[in-house]
Amino acid sequence: MPQHTIKRFDEELNELKDRILSMGALVERAIRRSMKALNKFDTDRARKVIDRDRAINALEVEIDEMTRSILALRQPAAGDLRFIITTIKIVTDLERCGDLAEGIAKAVVQNQERPLTNLDSMNSLADTVCAQVSISLDAFARGDVNAALTCVEGDRKVGKLFKAMQRENLSYMIEDPRQISVGLAAFNIGRNLERIGSHAANISEMVIYMVKGHDIRHVDHETAAALISGDMPDHD
Repeated sequence: MPQHTIKRFDEELNELKDRILSMGALVERAIRRSMKALNKFDTDRARKVIDRDRAINALEVEIDEMTRSILALRQPAAGDLRFIITTIKIVTDLERCGDLAEGIAKAVVQNQERPLTNLDSMNSLADTVCAQVSISLDAFARGDVNAALTCVEGDRKVGKLFKAMQRENLSYMIEDPRQISVGLAAFNIGRNLERIGSHAANISEMVIYMVKGHDIRHVDHETAAALISGDMPDHD
């Protein structure tokens, strides 16, 4: 983030960054707690995740108000404008991650009479997704393009793990039709995790835009890496 001669402007940008990271910390906690509730059959913990989603939503509103105020009063340009645009995009991704974590917690409550089992592949997916979220937020905090690109590339692994989980889950349902309702719940939870991973990749793409000014959202990973390294121009 560029340095300014106007001290208050610097303070506002730092406050905005801190709010984003606070929101990110709440989202990370919600994901981990919802998975812990799933593994422990802990509906009380799941309900706490659901209740605490309000704090994530409140931060979203606060951050939106801060960005609108900065845009109106400071009229930022160049790197500052990219930073503001990035925060607007990131806060949306984080809010959706919070909703998806809440969805996992709701599934725990809804299936309390028939807790999910055979969770090894789902836990592997969840661990990878949590790591992706952590990497993306750390990349934002430090303006680390390499870490951001690592997260973008890591989204492939998330997709592979989700497909593996789907196959395993389907085999259980085929072997025992009584597992179909539980299997469908497991599929939906896995889908939530996979979507959280996609949002983490989105955040990392915006970090790359913030630092480098390159929009890599609709290019393949190899092209993105070439753009970042300067081996390929981002214009015709």
